[in-house]
Amino acid sequence: MPNFFLDNTDIQFLVEHLDLAEIAREQEDGFADAKTAQIDYAPVDEADAIDNYRRILEIVGGIAGNTIAPRAEQVDREGHKLNEDGTVTLHPLVRDNIRRLAQADLMGFTLPRAYGGLNCPSIVYAMAIEMVSRADASLMNIFGLQGIAETIYAFSNDEIRAEYLPRFARGEVTGAMALTEPDAGSDLQAVRLRALQDENGNWVLRGVKRFITNGCGDVLLTLARSEPEITDGRGLSLFISERNERIKVRHLESKLGIHGSPTCELVYDDAPAKLIGERQRGLITYTMALMNGARVGIAAQALGIAEAAYRLARDYAHARKQFGGPIERLPAVAEMVTDMKVTIEAARALTYETSRTCDLENNNLRALETGRVTDKVERKRRKERARTLKRLNGMLTPMSKYYASEMCVQVANTALQVLGGSGYMTDYPAERHLRDARITTIYEGTSQLQIVAAVRGVCSGPFERYASELEETGYADELLAELKLKLTEAKSTLLKAVAYVKERGNDYMDLSGRRLVDSAAAIIIGHLLLSQATKSERKKRVARRFIDLELPKIRMNCELVCSGDAAPLEEYELLAGPVPANQ
Repeated sequence: MPNFFLDNTDIQFLVEHLDLAEIAREQEDGFADAKTAQIDYAPVDEADAIDNYRRILEIVGGIAGNTIAPRAEQVDREGHKLNEDGTVTLHPLVRDNIRRLAQADLMGFTLPRAYGGLNCPSIVYAMAIEMVSRADASLMNIFGLQGIAETIYAFSNDEIRAEYLPRFARGEVTGAMALTEPDAGSDLQAVRLRALQDENGNWVLRGVKRFITNGCGDVLLTLARSEPEITDGRGLSLFISERNERIKVRHLESKLGIHGSPTCELVYDDAPAKLIGERQRGLITYTMALMNGARVGIAAQALGIAEAAYRLARDYAHARKQFGGPIERLPAVAEMVTDMKVTIEAARALTYETSRTCDLENNNLRALETGRVTDKVERKRRKERARTLKRLNGMLTPMSKYYASEMCVQVANTALQVLGGSGYMTDYPAERHLRDARITTIYEGTSQLQIVAAVRGVCSGPFERYASELEETGYADELLAELKLKLTEAKSTLLKAVAYVKERGNDYMDLSGRRLVDSAAAIIIGHLLLSQATKSERKKRVARRFIDLELPKIRMNCELVCSGDAAPLEEYELLAGPVPANQ
């Protein structure tokens, strides 16, 4: 019986390697739920919590391997049905997958137990998302939208929480975040959908949303313009509405991949809605918090797709015989397969570390906001930590989404190449993995937007501070000490390039962003792999391979940055050529 947790030694290794005890203490508020008579399944201490996380992950792994994965090809081929009344009928296998997850109490993964949730931290949720995505990337777009329930919990009032959250936890409803519009894609400040208030103070929504993942879901969080006189992001508020005849799906998008995930164009015809939180904070506070969580979720989704693609290629390279032996013995194929595995583990290290840091930030803020911390010295320390973690996550979140999604496309493409002509055919899922991978670099903010966000952290202090903290770890092992020294030298090279870029202004910073972010990510991942290598001889070799491959790229990137070449900006018309005439 396949189990996507028990067969993944790297995820199991990281459950042991990462400091989940610290996360568990904060997540459980000192294990307060265990002292409540109404909740008899709460952990009593750190060890109990970590054992609980492992049990949950094993359940997810079993459902992913035994139920979801065998159905993925059929769901991909058949998709969903748009009905004449503006509703969508989900594929019956998708409905049953959701039912199976709900039966296992997995649809309230991060919600507090008071609402029927499991109260799991983000790091454990990321692991679960990866396993579901490995089974069927498109199903993750329903399972992984639990951030909607988190947003309701974080920012709505008690009445709305009580109305919606238990239903999410029971799997009775699914959600969608309706942000994008035909003329407002990545530029959410340009949202035009109107929120109108009648004489009794009731809100209705009017307008169109496009490219809405699971837009046919039961509960929608909609970004709308509540202040028509304010044309930028300050005029936007966030609203919750339930599926009704005033919200119709006008179109189901026909897509390259993730066919099991319905992507909808929605029409709001004075649809009743309720305000989430306060007016004018819809984009600046609530949507940004929602999207940050979603971006880590996409990074985990990318890991799952890449893991599925790698395993297919690894198995094929071992079984396919050519030139008198398996093709995995051919140097070119051996390099492709090994580097696929190394890059997946590199991206997993970064993504899981980002999830862990998000947990540290969120739990620290919760301790401050609930008044649980009363000691003045401790409150001051936590406030300082809150500022540091916010800036660090402001860099790590877009960096991990960018790095993991680009890795995913690369690995899926390489997997298809390993399979050769067979990979190009629909007889194997290699082509599906490549199709599914491609969206990860686009939705929840394109790779280019992630770079723009991450490079600010690389150039303004968080990277240097974080890398210096990672450098404080000492290694008795000679190889690890040598690799750490190389990373320290690489950081100095990168900081010289950063200093040069800062003299040239923001446009040149954005132009150089990819090279700077690639270099910073490689240095951070290198340190994370060194830490892992202290507990695994194999990880030592993984760290060496990764660092030895990345150091020349860092030197090249920094040299190109310091060359000052701004031709794409200064000679755009000449190099890009004229706008093509209509054919």
